[in-house]
Amino acid sequence: MKIEKIYYDAEDGVELFGLLHTPDENKGEEIVISTHGMGSNCFKKRDDIIAKKLTSNGIAYFTYNNRGYGLVNSANKRGEKFLQGTVFEDVQESYYDIVATIKIIIAKGYKNIHLQGHSLGATKTVYTYNKLIENDDELLKNIKSIILLSLVDVSEVMHFLVSSNKTINVPEIALQKEQIGDSDYIIDTQTPFLPLVSSKTFLKYYRDNSQIDFAKYTTDNYDFKILNSIKVPIFMRWGNVNELISIPADKLVKLINERLQSNKKNIGYIEGATHNYTGKEDILAEEIMNFFKIKF
Repeated sequence: MKIEKIYYDAEDGVELFGLLHTPDENKGEEIVISTHGMGSNCFKKRDDIIAKKLTSNGIAYFTYNNRGYGLVNSANKRGEKFLQGTVFEDVQESYYDIVATIKIIIAKGYKNIHLQGHSLGATKTVYTYNKLIENDDELLKNIKSIILLSLVDVSEVMHFLVSSNKTINVPEIALQKEQIGDSDYIIDTQTPFLPLVSSKTFLKYYRDNSQIDFAKYTTDNYDFKILNSIKVPIFMRWGNVNELISIPADKLVKLINERLQSNKKNIGYIEGATHNYTGKEDILAEEIMNFFKIKF
């Protein structure tokens, strides 16, 4: 496996960085673009293991730091520095990151693109795919499948985070700061899942989430309209240990299999896997590789 560093700009000018993993020989036109989750980055062991599995089978793999990597970091946008990261990001701006990534990958000669996202990265992937549909974007012809790892119900997770917090009222603080125009105020949530968050970013997940709240697993008779708009083959996995879901993984898999109309779907969970698939990365990589054996 060969690795190439790539520096490029998002559609709105934010500087991005990624790692292109390619087979040692016989470079083809197939590639997976991996979008990491909240507070994460492109250097995960999970990505390395998946990349080795795919490249050994002739499929390239690209993982990159989107504007939500880490908690807080300094970034450049058209020559101007600003603060980004999980604390400050607007999840809908991920569209600019993913679209630019698709374009740079196409410029590298890849025609068949599989969009993969983990956790919040899965939310970003679905959101971007549907924006491309809305815009009737020609990039859609290059997207051959969607891979969603541990897609969470963002709104439910945020509501659980604050309802279980007995020491601080995060929504109240966020609303107070919004009212006085201090949207970048950083709240110490005193929780391990999202320890620090700006008032603006918190309210995007908690209240202003209509564009990203499409995984309502516990809502009765929910039709999963957004997920059902995906017309390419879809792969979905969860763990069943300390996963960020409020119902057992086996019941969730049964529900999604019943509600998703696609006839090219591969939906399941990995026994003993956590939200990050620690120790189960090889199994995950093998199951993704098996998914590629179907005819796209």
